Amino acid sequence: MMSNESYKGKITHYSGFLIENNDDFGFSADDYSKFKHGAENIARKFGYELAERFIRDCFKDSYTGKQIVIVPSAYSYIPTASFFMMRYFVQRLNMYLYENGFPVVQETKIVRSVTYREDYGEMSAEDRYNLISGDKFHIDKTFLGDKVLLFLDDIKITGTHERIIIKMLNEYGISNDSYMLYFAELVNQDISPKFENYLNNHSVSGLDDIEKIITGEDFTFNTRVVKYILNASPEKFDQFIERRTPKFVSQLLFNSIGNEYYKFDSYIRNINKLKELTSINI
Repeated sequence: MMSNESYKGKITHYSGFLIENNDDFGFSADDYSKFKHGAENIARKFGYELAERFIRDCFKDSYTGKQIVIVPSAYSYIPTASFFMMRYFVQRLNMYLYENGFPVVQETKIVRSVTYREDYGEMSAEDRYNLISGDKFHIDKTFLGDKVLLFLDDIKITGTHERIIIKMLNEYGISNDSYMLYFAELVNQDISPKFENYLNNHSVSGLDDIEKIITGEDFTFNTRVVKYILNASPEKFDQFIERRTPKFVSQLLFNSIGNEYYKFDSYIRNINKLKELTSINI
């Protein structure tokens, strides 16, 4: 845990797992990959475990009872995988707060204005920052007041996302005491940032693996899995979609439109296929 010198308020950092080598980091790489591609049951497992570690290691001995506002990673229409982990984290934290006579957590959102096709997990630290530094982020400063802020994300690799959050807070003149909270953090700087891509895709190498998650886990749509499906070749996409329910097809279409993925030429063909099928199903 440490303070960040570029921010006027106090920042406390906490990560549930510290990744020091490629082979043993305390959680299942297969589970993490499934979580990133829509397995909500694993989001529940991760959220509960992170809350228990956070309360035990970082929170219970320092919390003063002030109102907490939790802020998940920024998204536009489709939530990220970490959003669902955040929901279960809050359930467990709220139980602790309730049992100890403290106010339960409030929630707000960072609104982002740009949708990306690129995958952060494949990028260097510099490329990540260059990609998202031009994005526009909005947060409701009035709602935050003087409450304690808790920013939650699934993994810290280069710290780029945190730099962008702090930049946003400084621009808004926000200096609340804050937590930067992660399920895991890469602490060995000798490991390439592309290690994140290894984790993200550890159990997913094609649409057949996505189908296993849909049929074998408690599936929910998130940004990563929607982009993964849309990015498939027309032949593989059609084979995959013909095995899905009408509800799945329509939800995939509405999520694709809501996140403005129609702006990417590489997605248009498959979105049009969804539109054709949904028009039949409605």
